[in-house]
Amino acid sequence: MEKVITSPLRYIQGANILKDLPKYSNHLGNSVLGICDDFVMKLVKDDLTQAYQKGTTKIKLEKFNGECSRKEIERIIEIAKAGKLDCIVGIGGGKTLDTAKAVAFYSKIPVVIVPTIASTDAPCSALCVIYTPEGIFSEYLMLPQNPDLVLVDTQIIANAPVRLLVAGIGDALSTYFEARACYRSFAKAMAGGFQTKSALALARLCYETLLESGYSAKLAAENKVVTQSLEDIIEANTYLSGIGFESGGLAAAHAVHNGLTTIEELHSIYHGEKVAFGTITHLVLENAKKQEIEEVIRFCKKVGLPTCLAEMGIKKIDHQKLKEAAKRACADGETIHNMPFEVSPENVYAAMLTADKLGTLIN
Repeated sequence: MEKVITSPLRYIQGANILKDLPKYSNHLGNSVLGICDDFVMKLVKDDLTQAYQKGTTKIKLEKFNGECSRKEIERIIEIAKAGKLDCIVGIGGGKTLDTAKAVAFYSKIPVVIVPTIASTDAPCSALCVIYTPEGIFSEYLMLPQNPDLVLVDTQIIANAPVRLLVAGIGDALSTYFEARACYRSFAKAMAGGFQTKSALALARLCYETLLESGYSAKLAAENKVVTQSLEDIIEANTYLSGIGFESGGLAAAHAVHNGLTTIEELHSIYHGEKVAFGTITHLVLENAKKQEIEEVIRFCKKVGLPTCLAEMGIKKIDHQKLKEAAKRACADGETIHNMPFEVSPENVYAAMLTADKLGTLIN
């Protein structure tokens, strides 16, 4: 049995450390291409320009056009090639970071990831989600290795909208339960092998950290200040969840999320918010202990994550749409088939309705 665990080569986290980016990344290249969208460019341009003026490493900043598409990846590859740039830095949200990872892969240069939000566990992963220029999902690009460096400035994240941090908590919430399901079923994780005990332990630590620090971290973010609780939650959302999902495995919670994306009323709901409801559904599916389900629901309510369909915008349930979502969650190749028992669309539909009712009733 081949066991695999994977992670970024280096992970650095702290308040106001963006200015130290050259110090941590100089060994990766002398001519750096930084990409970020227009909004992030306004936030970081002056700090980065000043930081790189102090040393021999130079940075060229390029505006990211907003979509991680083949067209945008190829455009930035040409810029890197023309400028003989030997390292790429992605600064921003998931699509910016995925674009940077893809450009680094095709250009055979190192990549540095600087997330400005903690809404998903994507920064540490060896995966890119590619879309069409119009924003329609196209394909996954699986990379041979994780980023060379992930640098997380926690003050930048504290300044971001609080809802994004809470959505990241929702995404991280599923990590332990999905990894546990994969461990029980001997399912391979995205890293390409079976779980190590380390991966499962990190996934469990992720859940424990959320319960311990999630609410106080939200309060800190509401005041745009960095506390130890916020530091812990940013690490859980970004690193622990990233290692946990990639080396621990995905199961029902994320498959239910994918199914829910077929419902138009939920298109404005963040990934992690749908995953939170998917986690409750996951626990119902595996007939988890009543105490565990109640703990998850009460935690979601405390930090502001949705626990029922009404809280996500579905005021009246369209049962046909919910059945279609359940069917999509069970599509061939979906991670729901990593559960330690056979799952059908009928099972998922029943579990979603039950999760919805539990999320309404439990206080």
